[in-house]
Amino acid sequence: MDKKVRRIGVLTSGGDAPGMNAAVRAVARTALANGIECIGIRRGWQGLINCDFIQLTRASVGHLLSRGGTILYTARSTEFMTEEGRQKAVTTCKMLGLDGVVAIGGDGTFRGALELSRLGIPVVGVPATIDNDVGCTNYTIGFDSACNTAIECIDKLRDTMQSHERCSVVEVMGRNAGFLALYVGTAVGATAVLVPEHMGDFEKNVIERIRGAKLAGYTHFMVVVAEGAGHATDIGKKIQDTLGIKPTITVIGHIQRGGAPTGRDRETATRMGYHAVMAFIEDRGNCIIGTQEGGIVEIPIEEALTMKKHLQMDRYKIMEIMQFGGGHDE
Repeated sequence: MDKKVRRIGVLTSGGDAPGMNAAVRAVARTALANGIECIGIRRGWQGLINCDFIQLTRASVGHLLSRGGTILYTARSTEFMTEEGRQKAVTTCKMLGLDGVVAIGGDGTFRGALELSRLGIPVVGVPATIDNDVGCTNYTIGFDSACNTAIECIDKLRDTMQSHERCSVVEVMGRNAGFLALYVGTAVGATAVLVPEHMGDFEKNVIERIRGAKLAGYTHFMVVVAEGAGHATDIGKKIQDTLGIKPTITVIGHIQRGGAPTGRDRETATRMGYHAVMAFIEDRGNCIIGTQEGGIVEIPIEEALTMKKHLQMDRYKIMEIMQFGGGHDE
């Protein structure tokens, strides 16, 4: 180690995700175990501009593993997008004596991290977003928890919809990616799933599958829509105009962000938080911590931000086979 790390900051930015608190806990406790002070920066990059911070101790991060949200709060900062705002953030880092910052969030957070690193402040990113759309990592903290929340909601919805023999159109989150919708749709046995990566033919992918389910004797039809693939209300209207059945529309919304994180998210957040601190200690800052093939990896921030993640179409094919009328050759 060329330079002793004495004090680091940690912040959460962008949309909250279950497991962020577990990552904050891991960063703080790993730092403290190595004789490093840990400062919690509240309200993301804006908090760094405003010098909004708290001292983190082993006790203050206790009981966080099962707690949803983020004790450091989160916010999006337009001021940080300006050169003046970033200079204010650098001033705060210098005033607090920070040798680096751990930034927990998604792509937007990491773009901010890159800009800060270019101004001489080492940054390590930890991917946390329910969308699972960060290109450099197979998995992001919060995805499993959000999937399980959506699955639980849809399972309950299915009970009442089957009782009334109705069609349900359920919109899940995911921004411009279909990872969450595809996972959830497969897990609940949806009649059809719409994702932005594979819009295809609406007649074939939705209408014909509902018809196939009807011909197979089913009276309830579940259509899962990723928010990036269209609004559930519009999808429902198309179904009604074509088939003459009026779907029930459900937008699960921000409930997917809340609640206690699953075991996978707690464990992954803990490992990522630990490795983020070790990257500073071993002088490997300015990187993003990720998972690949089950292991933890470090990717330089600039390289990481150029990486793209594609929906695994073999999973989409499996989902099609499981659906009524699925299994069509493309």
